[in-house]
Amino acid sequence: MVKKLLKMGMVLYHKYTEICNYLIIGGLTTVVSLAVYYGSVLTFLDPSRPVELQMANILSWICAVTFAYFTNRKFVFHSRNRNILKEAGSFYVSRLSTLLLDMAVMFIGVTVLGQNDKIVKLIDQVLVTVANYIISKLIVFRKKG
Repeated sequence: MVKKLLKMGMVLYHKYTEICNYLIIGGLTTVVSLAVYYGSVLTFLDPSRPVELQMANILSWICAVTFAYFTNRKFVFHSRNRNILKEAGSFYVSRLSTLLLDMAVMFIGVTVLGQNDKIVKLIDQVLVTVANYIISKLIVFRKKG
């Protein structure tokens, strides 16, 4: 039974390698984002202050996007683009749209609705991860030809 499940898992992994790798990298990127966010609000930034909430959010975004670019480039989309600066620039610019989504969700969830910032951040990360895959696949790491 276990062998059969493992074999089925491997078949599915090979069929959906890119999505599986993206989910793994997305999970690790989320860990980076959450670690930086939680580390910031538990040590030097106060999430009850809207400006500091957004500062923690932006700091976590910068760290997560940097991690995501290099890992997505290598392990998910297997980019061979020699113009790394242009590609990285495109990646960061594309992530600005999801940063705005991220900030809006945090503002509405925490500041407007008064929900727990840590729970809202978890929900927020799911939305951002899905949006980032679509943008990366269709725009940043699009295969030519």
